[in-house]
Amino acid sequence: MDFDFSPVVTNWRFLASGLVLTIVLALASMTGATLVGTAVGIARHYGPRWLGLVLALYIDSMRAIPVLVVLVLPMIVDIQLSPFATGLVALTAHLGAYVAEIVRAGIASIRPGQTRAALALGMSRVQVVRKIVLPQAIVRMLPAYGSILSITIKDTAIATVIAVPELMRQSETIAAQSFRPLEVFTTTMLVFFLLLFPVTRGVDAVYRRVQHLGRS
Repeated sequence: MDFDFSPVVTNWRFLASGLVLTIVLALASMTGATLVGTAVGIARHYGPRWLGLVLALYIDSMRAIPVLVVLVLPMIVDIQLSPFATGLVALTAHLGAYVAEIVRAGIASIRPGQTRAALALGMSRVQVVRKIVLPQAIVRMLPAYGSILSITIKDTAIATVIAVPELMRQSETIAAQSFRPLEVFTTTMLVFFLLLFPVTRGVDAVYRRVQHLGRS
């Protein structure tokens, strides 16, 4: 079999534009998911029972529905958004549910005695969460959070179904025009690997350096 990577070389700027959008979408989605997930996780752990039930419904729904279905929900309910905004909202809502469970589990892993001791010393509930619980919980959440970060980068490829011109969409266009899908998608696979590998190794390296801060 002859391999011809000339379509990739010729259209590298086209692919690069898709890569930039992939990175932007991943960063924006992860930022939104982190904010949503942290708020939901804290509220579910410390909030009243009725609020916990409502948030549990959101979390279970997002984890049960495929991300592809979440992606087309705005169109189903006739909300007019740009393809990029639709992808951003869908990924944020979907991944936020996973982040919320990571946050809740991290908070729950902190020994209750620390909270009771801090309250007995006169600290408020907010101070306890901000100064004692979260600093330790964040360290414990790092490995799971790193996995979600990797999943976020990969899930941006799903946005191709709503015509977001990210890396996978651009790759499909070049593959269809050049009739060289093997070479094009092999290149795309390598690009995703080169993007993800430093991220996963970087999170692991950070965790190894700070894991002692999460011990109690």
